Amino acid sequence: MVTRARQDRLLALLLRNGAWATASVLADMLGVTPRSVRSYVTALNARVDSGAVVESGPLGYRAGPGASAAWRPGESDAATPRDRLHILVRALLDNSEGIDVFETADRLHVSPATLEADLARVRGLLGGTALVLERSAERARLVGTEAAQRRLLSSLAHDEMDAGSFDLEALRRALGVGSAGAGAFGQFKVDLVQALGAEGYFVNEIGISDVLMHIAIAADRVSHGHPLEGVSGYVRPATDQIAEILGTLAERHLGIRLGAGDRRHLATLVSTRVVAPGAASTSEEARAPLDADVETSVRAVVIEAAAEFLVDIAHEDFIVRLALHVQNLRLRAQEQAWSRNPLTRSLKSTYPMMFEVAVFIASGLHERLGIPILDDEIAYIAMHVGGRLERSRRADHLLTATIVCPGYYELHELLRSSVDRSLGQAVEVVGVETRIDPDWESITTDLVLTTIDPPAPNDRVVRIQPFLTDADVERVQNAAGRVRRGRRLARLRTELERYFDAGAFVRGVDSHAGEDGVIRQLGDRLVARGVIDENYVERTIERERLSSTAFTDALAVPHAMGMTASRTAIAIGIAEPSMVWGDGRVQVIALVAFSENDREAFQTVFEQFVEVFSERDSVQRIVRRGTDFAAFLDELVAVIDG
Repeated sequence: MVTRARQDRLLALLLRNGAWATASVLADMLGVTPRSVRSYVTALNARVDSGAVVESGPLGYRAGPGASAAWRPGESDAATPRDRLHILVRALLDNSEGIDVFETADRLHVSPATLEADLARVRGLLGGTALVLERSAERARLVGTEAAQRRLLSSLAHDEMDAGSFDLEALRRALGVGSAGAGAFGQFKVDLVQALGAEGYFVNEIGISDVLMHIAIAADRVSHGHPLEGVSGYVRPATDQIAEILGTLAERHLGIRLGAGDRRHLATLVSTRVVAPGAASTSEEARAPLDADVETSVRAVVIEAAAEFLVDIAHEDFIVRLALHVQNLRLRAQEQAWSRNPLTRSLKSTYPMMFEVAVFIASGLHERLGIPILDDEIAYIAMHVGGRLERSRRADHLLTATIVCPGYYELHELLRSSVDRSLGQAVEVVGVETRIDPDWESITTDLVLTTIDPPAPNDRVVRIQPFLTDADVERVQNAAGRVRRGRRLARLRTELERYFDAGAFVRGVDSHAGEDGVIRQLGDRLVARGVIDENYVERTIERERLSSTAFTDALAVPHAMGMTASRTAIAIGIAEPSMVWGDGRVQVIALVAFSENDREAFQTVFEQFVEVFSERDSVQRIVRRGTDFAAFLDELVAVIDG
């Protein structure tokens, strides 16, 4: 039922955020009233016998010690339509001759009419699966290949899990109580990683969880007499070696003898999701399995992305690694065997610019190679992008520092050595003052690390001891963080004041019109001002369909790929209450149109704007007080200024 789902959503939010949240904030995130939130809290606390699921206090609500027990309930009892749906699918998958509708209704303690409605929902799950639900009198059965049935079971298992994370208890609920337990898979994974490493492979720990889920499904299906007879499509030569490893481990830990079809199928999954050439491989060895069209397409798209976003990613090692990933992605797409990424949500909200580059690359690859790329797969591309950018961005993040340490033997030299050793990733010491009365006004570095008191306090001056302590290191790191954030937000304030337009502010957007309707509503304001044309609006809708631009739990930033606006402008829409956007809900929609001349400003505005709206308290302040454009801008600037 809807209420149960919203209770689960509330608990998921509290578990993810970890901090206190008021009823009104949670209500906005769920799209309900504060009164409903309070009723959900009461229902959640009733799920367990001891230990509060949700704690209440002056600051609102937060997840309590009983949250895990409530979030990971025991075996499904068919109390809800979702539970019955999963039980029905399992029954249909396990019984090739089908199920008796009336007997099943009795077993689940529901009326035949209710079960008929549940079967209709099963049919809804089958779209695009190559499976058909056949009905003959009182019997219903699934018709389709074993591979298609396993894909359905995989979808069912993912539905039981939260955010794509691997949870064996949730998997057992999807497969049924007779499936293998967590203990068996724990050692299975350890031995698998060790065996793959011994063969010279680099193992992707994020992807391996998803592969373990497929191994569990294969073991369950084989144990019920449903093996895979063969593997269609391309099979890598290296899979024979991996297949042997999997067959041995399945027999040792799961007590299952996998046939040739299952071993080759699982080996293909491992080779396309989990392993890559190890560090010892030469560039020629890494490139050897690459298809020419994949490498050519990746190279072209990466060069375009580097120019479009002014990012330093057009490097040969990056192109080869990404091309290997894309080739595996194409193989997965042929089998519709998508790889889940538990980091998708956090990558999108924490590194929106990096994710945006990945979306651009994904779009280009879709056009050139015809690969449909989902959000989880885009997140893997974003991880490649982030790894490349991290190698080239360190110098940009270093702050300069001057040490003030009155001379006494080699004391200042020892202090500088300690600072370099402990803080070299954050600051670069460019000067040392050894006078007891330095000219403070002449010191212009980002930070001043001093062992003596300055004449006047200053945000960039940090008092430290002559012999650096852990507390000193922490204070310098905090000061460096404040300086960097202050600079970013100062640039953001300057840019936003240029780009906002009072005529492109809408409080109370038509949330019933959905994402497309709100984009058009805000886009019309910018079209009327000559900033963009109708084509830009349509391309913004196309970009939204590639991957949701809801980068935080409160903010969506729809935009088109391609900086074709006549000038840069931002249209703001406020949803009252929050509206559905992608998989979540948002209250602020910022339609951003960038011009070619402001290409360098894109990163500043895009990433830092998302940063401001990632703080829930700031969002509530801006939304509740920003009753018109002037008030909205005042509150936004006040939040930026701290």
